Amino acid sequence: MQGAPIPASKTSRPRVVILRGHQANPWELAPWQEPALAEQFEVSYLRSRSNWFDTSGLTLRDPRALTLRDLLPPGRVGDLAVRVPGDRYLRLARQLRGADIVHAQELGNWYSQQAARLRHNLGFTLVLTVWETLPFLDAYRNVRTRPYRRRVLAQTDLFLAATERARSALLLEGAPPERIRVCPPGVDVQRFAGVGSSGLDGPTILAPARLVWEKGHHDILRALALMRHDAGRLGAAAPRLVIVGRGPEERRLREHASELGIGEQVEFRGFVPYEAMPALYAGATCLVLASLPTQYWEEQFGMVLAEAMACGLPIVASDSGAIPEVTAGNADLYAPGDWVGLAALLAEVLQREASERERITRYSTTAAADGIAAAYGEALARRSSISRR
Repeated sequence: MQGAPIPASKTSRPRVVILRGHQANPWELAPWQEPALAEQFEVSYLRSRSNWFDTSGLTLRDPRALTLRDLLPPGRVGDLAVRVPGDRYLRLARQLRGADIVHAQELGNWYSQQAARLRHNLGFTLVLTVWETLPFLDAYRNVRTRPYRRRVLAQTDLFLAATERARSALLLEGAPPERIRVCPPGVDVQRFAGVGSSGLDGPTILAPARLVWEKGHHDILRALALMRHDAGRLGAAAPRLVIVGRGPEERRLREHASELGIGEQVEFRGFVPYEAMPALYAGATCLVLASLPTQYWEEQFGMVLAEAMACGLPIVASDSGAIPEVTAGNADLYAPGDWVGLAALLAEVLQREASERERITRYSTTAAADGIAAAYGEALARRSSISRR
């Protein structure tokens, strides 16, 4: 994407404020640390007290921002209580005053609609990253987020779709095509390509994903159990499964592994720091992402796919949502929920002779930063042109 010249700002660099609610994380925000963005823009993200992820490794400015959720008790009680009034940043206008660009995320998020409300009065350019691949419009949205969608659609200057599939969904949502750019995320390919093995022994299947039903871990367990029953598929050694992540399904998954008779083959690693993930990829034989579509979600990108490709790690994945687009021929795909087909694919991949891994670098943080910087320049130029009319 060709970037337009960045108009002169009241500061030496245009000021960018990233809004992610409680979802600020080091993997999505990594491109903003690249020179293409860090040298051209003054970037910060608002970090709430209730943020879900450890962002201490980021070098971006992270001013604290108070949200309604921060004032409520921790845990499930507070999570349920905040749904009644709806979450929000408190005194957000003060945090955004003087910003040239505010960069939010998704049509239906509370913080995106807050930014849309403030855009006209504060005069910033609103950029929106969109991962969502399903066009809900109003019929499939809840009552609260319907006005969010309409407001954000009307006020966003530029939409950055993570995939072509997300772009298609945006078109059906009503976003003007001239305001949509496809801008994939990026991973630190050097970090993931240049790390030695973690010391995992024998054939190892790596499954990094939240422990929720739609990530399909139960299908991986069933495939592993089927492979155990069919000894001809196993080769010399039974594979280990290393599950990385936390979530509400952990207890049931542990129980299911035990009743399937594969408890000793499955290791639940729980939370693994982001900086320790490259070593896990390097020591694995293949990665599995077994995502299952639901009424309101399908796999929107799968950052673990980009990380695995950067490592040259073989991938077995369902063809849910954007997975075929993201992997683009660099994965063995099967139909979501087809755990029998998954077992056959895993057996085939595990028996392939090891060869030099092809490392796919198209999803680098450098490429992502270049795309975002170009988009910012274009959005600022368009806003400047409109204001002169």
